[in-house]
Amino acid sequence: MILSSSARGGASPWARSNLRRNPFGELTRQERAELAVVDVDAIAARVSKSFSAVQLIGDCGRGKTTRMLALANRLQRASYVYLSQDGPCPPIAEGNPVLIDEAQRLPRRVARCVLQSGLPLVLATHRDMGRLLRRFRYTVHTEEIGRGNTPELVCRLLNRRVEASRLTDGPLPELSLAQTRRLVRRFGSDIRGIEAYLYEEVQTQVAKHGEVRFVN
Repeated sequence: MILSSSARGGASPWARSNLRRNPFGELTRQERAELAVVDVDAIAARVSKSFSAVQLIGDCGRGKTTRMLALANRLQRASYVYLSQDGPCPPIAEGNPVLIDEAQRLPRRVARCVLQSGLPLVLATHRDMGRLLRRFRYTVHTEEIGRGNTPELVCRLLNRRVEASRLTDGPLPELSLAQTRRLVRRFGSDIRGIEAYLYEEVQTQVAKHGEVRFVN
């Protein structure tokens, strides 16, 4: 199904759909934070004092990092660190709260140092770290990320990405709820998987037809 508006003039196939770029390409950290469709105030309220922790548990692509970046953008005194799979553990900066992405990769020695500090923590993790946190006297709140990725929410955030790629005033391509439901049936709660699929689909359709098509 073609979702583009009527063709516009200009050499760029993106411009003909009133876009500057493929909406589903890689975003900067700031863009990801600004485009997040999440309530970070509730998380912030739970880590307002020492020895309090929130852990965000979920598989890859469900929205853990997006929440972390939105929270870091919201709280000026927060520190954020991402732990890569292959590289050495970077320094963990003091913050209020301390945000640790992929926290299950924390080396034991570093984890002990962080937990002994008593600083408020938000941990994005694939593994439940509640027992360890409570051992160091933390009060723990756990959120399972991905369960709330309904078709309605996914449709909203995908169209926010389209809007963020707008070129000028005027109509934009738009994903319908019915099309989003088809994507959710295929990918489940994996938002990153949906975005990767749409990126490739849009690139292919623009190259072939000179117009934006999201779900063929």
